[in-house]
Amino acid sequence: MLTPIESFLIAIDEQWPTGEEKITFRVLGSTALMLQTDYLRGTKDGDVLGVDPVSGDIAKALHGLAGQGSALSRQHGIFLDIVSRHTPFLAHPPNWIPVEALNQRLKSFEVFALDVQDVVVAKLKRFNENDMSDIRAMIERDLVDHAHLVRRFLSAADCFAVTRLAKEVPTYAMNLNFIEREYLGVPETEYELPDWADV
Repeated sequence: MLTPIESFLIAIDEQWPTGEEKITFRVLGSTALMLQTDYLRGTKDGDVLGVDPVSGDIAKALHGLAGQGSALSRQHGIFLDIVSRHTPFLAHPPNWIPVEALNQRLKSFEVFALDVQDVVVAKLKRFNENDMSDIRAMIERDLVDHAHLVRRFLSAADCFAVTRLAKEVPTYAMNLNFIEREYLGVPETEYELPDWADV
């Protein structure tokens, strides 16, 4: 049985004009979790990371077909939202997992979901109630390895440390510490911005 996210992506594919090459969707956030696990929760958007070729005219057409207020969004209760490639707090390189079963059903798109532990790292940036709920659900499913999570966090932190957002990284580290303390029951990871950080 198809999940709501899969049904939505298939509906987009059915209405998309067939081209010579498949368009790559790189999906993150709770949508990525739902495409890889048995986790389901209400969501209002299928976050698609805005990387080439999902930009320009393609992005405009996708917004028109499946964005907020579109007929498809009203029908499925979900809307597609393309986010800036510079916004997410991602380890480098991000670990994108092909959604094989879904991709076999699509003629115009190829969907990759951000790896579960990379999603957890990305959620440390916003870290609202839904993010914490998503993270807790992945831990309860035994899909989060602490040592690997810390490595991926440090990779993302290094990438952000050379940007104007470097000063925010200690807050993300505090959010990681909350997860370690409250959900994983392990010692907290100590983190300080490196001397070369852009602050």
